[in-house]
Amino acid sequence: MGNKTPLYQCHVDAGAKIVDFFGWDMPINYGSQIKEHEAVRQDVGMFDVSHMTVVDVSGSEAKAYLQRLLANDVDKLKLPGKALYSCMLNEQGGVIDDLIVYYLRDNFYRVVINSATREKDLAWLDRQSQDFSDLGVKFRDDVAMLAVQGPNARDRAIALFADYQQDSLRQLVRFQAAEFDDCFVGRTGYTGEDGFEIMMLAEQMPEMWARLLEAGVVPCGLGARDTLRLEAGMNLYGADMDESTSPLVSGLGWTLAMADERDFIGKQALLEQKAAGVQQSFVGLLLLDKGVLRNHLRVVTPQGDGEITSGSYSPTLQQSIAMARVPAGASGQVEVEVRNKMLKAEIVKLPFVREGKSMLNEGGNNK
Repeated sequence: MGNKTPLYQCHVDAGAKIVDFFGWDMPINYGSQIKEHEAVRQDVGMFDVSHMTVVDVSGSEAKAYLQRLLANDVDKLKLPGKALYSCMLNEQGGVIDDLIVYYLRDNFYRVVINSATREKDLAWLDRQSQDFSDLGVKFRDDVAMLAVQGPNARDRAIALFADYQQDSLRQLVRFQAAEFDDCFVGRTGYTGEDGFEIMMLAEQMPEMWARLLEAGVVPCGLGARDTLRLEAGMNLYGADMDESTSPLVSGLGWTLAMADERDFIGKQALLEQKAAGVQQSFVGLLLLDKGVLRNHLRVVTPQGDGEITSGSYSPTLQQSIAMARVPAGASGQVEVEVRNKMLKAEIVKLPFVREGKSMLNEGGNNK
């Protein structure tokens, strides 16, 4: 038996198929992954993401600590509740994890990291905190997290909050959160759709789940979450990047704040990589032949071989798509080796889908 989130019984009651997900008993689907995917693209769905790790960072040195720890710069965060996506790197420039950090006050930040890397991340956070005296790093195992995503997600969720809370939620811009009572709501997500990620005390979350269910919000499992994030061109840790890969070859160069004098863990390694010339690029692939693209398949280009990092069938586009790491400069049509057959594919820009709409034109290239 694995770890269980506070919503485990809710999943069982809803008829979920439960699987092991990095030591957690989590729903893969509730009967139809495709229908759950379509619910998020067309209306609203919800995901239990309580297996994610919430860490509160506080104290007068909280900002300095995060500026050292993260490749993106939290000094960009000026508006209370504003969020920042960043990688946390090792000294070699490899990705220990990707995360979101929320700025609440100069001496208080909230960090959300991945479940698969929980123990490793917490040990790294603790190790890097030793040089800071006025700093608190608190793992919030008492907090559960629920994502409500889709074009109607915000309206459906806001209606369940008190009147005084609704005004704050309506005013949130993307990548901003509001904090009230024991509840923390961020206008963030991992699906390419608008919506909220709701954090509250674990014992309160089953009631929120029940109210959302009554409001017509569709429960969605890890299967739909994966195809949604893939269509949206969003990286998955352990597939598209890990400690052996740099953000520079994982499509994450935009998350690096390297222009100023701030030193962060891994910066020197990244500078050396850039000076030597980045040899790979991170791209989208659209399969032109019949078949399904899967992780780790070989991609053959005129510049050399690459590899698919994430691949699946796209319910929105109704064809197979993938993200891949290929030799720098590769473009146009390539081939993918699928079960000893060479299938034609085309390199395209990411994302494939944005807010329910295809980003591909008739020729297969992104607009």
